[in-house]
Amino acid sequence: MQEAGAVTGDRPGRLSFRRIGAGTRLAFPQGTVFGEPWIELGEHCIIAEQVTLTAGMMPGLDLGPDPILTLGDGVVLGRGSHVIADTRVTIGSDTYCGPYVYITSTNHSYDDPHEPVGKQWPRTDPVSIGPGCWLGTGAVILPGARLGRNVVVAAGAVVRGEVPDHSVVAGAPARVVRRWDEAGGWQPPLRTPAPVPIPEGVTPEQLRALAELEKELPQAGARPGTVVGERGRRLEAATPGPDRAQSSKGR
Repeated sequence: MQEAGAVTGDRPGRLSFRRIGAGTRLAFPQGTVFGEPWIELGEHCIIAEQVTLTAGMMPGLDLGPDPILTLGDGVVLGRGSHVIADTRVTIGSDTYCGPYVYITSTNHSYDDPHEPVGKQWPRTDPVSIGPGCWLGTGAVILPGARLGRNVVVAAGAVVRGEVPDHSVVAGAPARVVRRWDEAGGWQPPLRTPAPVPIPEGVTPEQLRALAELEKELPQAGARPGTVVGERGRRLEAATPGPDRAQSSKGR
């Protein structure tokens, strides 16, 4: 059922998106989806189960000639997330959202103290999320938010207003807790070393051997940081570089 119910460009089913790029997939079961003619999904997006995607306040409206909700290439929306676009919402390429993220361009108003809040006409304001961002579990992006490039939003943060490039925001309301620039790097400085990338050509067997090594070194009284450094050296040694590959051919 999960395979048969998934939505792709080749198998859109009942959903008639304005665009759905190659390699993009909406997992089954989908959440609430309407206003698809005004929704554009880029290539290689991952839309997890029970994700809501809506354009307009209700189904059946004519929203004009332009798209309302746009996802760039490689966007990931985690399980149970909601993207509610009553006016323009754009999510930049390679932005990853954890589960239960809520992004909305609409908020209730409460100007009239005598009228129930739910019956008052809502306010709308466009939302823009730059490329390369990471939105943690349960983050809320409110109307009018403008996130720059490579912004990290902490789990449970509530974001409104403008967030500059290469920032980390946390809290409710969210505030900038760390920033990066060319001159000073990360401020305040990062407290943990950068992860060691896995070089090309490393096999699953070698990775399992390194995992065993990480267990052994602390037991042997290795100093902090030794595991990371040793892992990098072992990975480098295990990777067939040009010189080693050439010499192995000679043998």
